[in-house]
Amino acid sequence: MPGLFDREIYLDIETQRLSHEVDGGWSNVRAFGLAVAVTWDKERGFRHWYEEQALALVGELENFTQIVTFNGNRFDLEVLRAYAPIDGLRQRSFDVLEVLHKQLGRRVKLDQLARETLGTAKSGDGLQAVEWWRAGHKDRVAAYCETDVAILRDVVEHGRAKRYVVVSARQVPVSWD
Repeated sequence: MPGLFDREIYLDIETQRLSHEVDGGWSNVRAFGLAVAVTWDKERGFRHWYEEQALALVGELENFTQIVTFNGNRFDLEVLRAYAPIDGLRQRSFDVLEVLHKQLGRRVKLDQLARETLGTAKSGDGLQAVEWWRAGHKDRVAAYCETDVAILRDVVEHGRAKRYVVVSARQVPVSWD
């Protein structure tokens, strides 16, 4: 019998524009434009999706019972809103940042979570990713995004296996079943 997480997909998105470059800034995330999205699921592994595939990506996400993101409710899903309705996706969202924010009362960066929980680090940041995209280094942006998805997956797997993640040098209990 398949378990709940057999139909789980991880998602991260990098954009073409930054908040200060669009009218409304952070209140208009859908105007940032999809550069590349990376997904990972047990069946297919990593896949890369570009702007012209945004509608297909939304359709693919709808096939899963849970979509795991880091800041996905505020960012990744909002980027996709420019291309298709995402209300159904929100109902399936497991946003690790949102869960930890509620638990800790403050936001945590994925890089901090990765360093303290796994002993690994991100390979860049969103600002660099936009710069790389504009310089035509699409493969570099996709690789960076893929690393973020792998880190997120590994943090979630750690939390499920060990029942904690590490934030500010303390073990934070989690129940991500």
